[in-house]
Amino acid sequence: MSLRDDSRSDFDSLRPGESTEQGATRRTALKAAIGVGYAAAVLPVAAQTAISTSAEGLKAGPIKYTVNGFEVPAYAAAPAGKTGLPVILVIQEIFGVHEYIADTCRRFAKLGYLAIAPELYARQGDPRGYTDIPKLQADIVTKVPDAQVMADLDGALAYSGANGGNVAKAGITGFCWGGRIVWLYAATGKVKAGVAWYGRLVGQPSELTPRHPVDVAASLQAPVLGLYGGKDQGIPLDTVDKMKAALANGTPAAKASSFVVYPEAGHAFHADYRPSYVKSAADDGWQRATAWFKANGVV
Repeated sequence: MSLRDDSRSDFDSLRPGESTEQGATRRTALKAAIGVGYAAAVLPVAAQTAISTSAEGLKAGPIKYTVNGFEVPAYAAAPAGKTGLPVILVIQEIFGVHEYIADTCRRFAKLGYLAIAPELYARQGDPRGYTDIPKLQADIVTKVPDAQVMADLDGALAYSGANGGNVAKAGITGFCWGGRIVWLYAATGKVKAGVAWYGRLVGQPSELTPRHPVDVAASLQAPVLGLYGGKDQGIPLDTVDKMKAALANGTPAAKASSFVVYPEAGHAFHADYRPSYVKSAADDGWQRATAWFKANGVV
């Protein structure tokens, strides 16, 4: 799989303040990731903005844990040799646990967290080989039950608690498809705080997805910070208003929840490997997210 021709010059040139050796290291890492790590549906990757976080000083890589007799694959990262770590559940986009999600885990690990990203579609199929998003949705995503996801997240917490994590200090964050899951899991009482990046808030109930964030808003057991784009064509701002109204009439955690809407950003503005990336919103959102976890005891 090759880079876009229009990405090559930025990719190959040095960044400001970057030595020749540092540039070579970055290019090697990105080329490796682009070749094997990203979901096919999102290629070509915007290599000039894709962040690559080193695993130096970390214990990072694929793991598995068992839920109801099924081995759930996941990616986990944590400071090497440390225990009693606060835990962050990192929830995938529609494209699964590819390099961007793994890198996000490493970013949290660099801050002192045990971060774990389960492959939440694993029973239904592997999303990384799909090149057509509607087909991916039809074949896999629409067949994933919320109950399965909740159980697999419980399993991720159990694994974390047995492998150096302190689940009494657990948080959850997720992107797009995973942003919706953040709101749902925040209603279970299993985490202390959540950060939802542009997750869908409303929808028609179905057998597999019986409730949506607006339906559980009033019963949240952990406060959630919602980070949304003002130009997001898939999540109208009136649905954000509906969610705010539902939260205002809920539990203390619901009332403590908050939204930040970035007027200049659309969907997937944190996804640094995609053209949708908006650095100013992504950077501000990351700072707000980490501060939110600390303020709510996930530290």
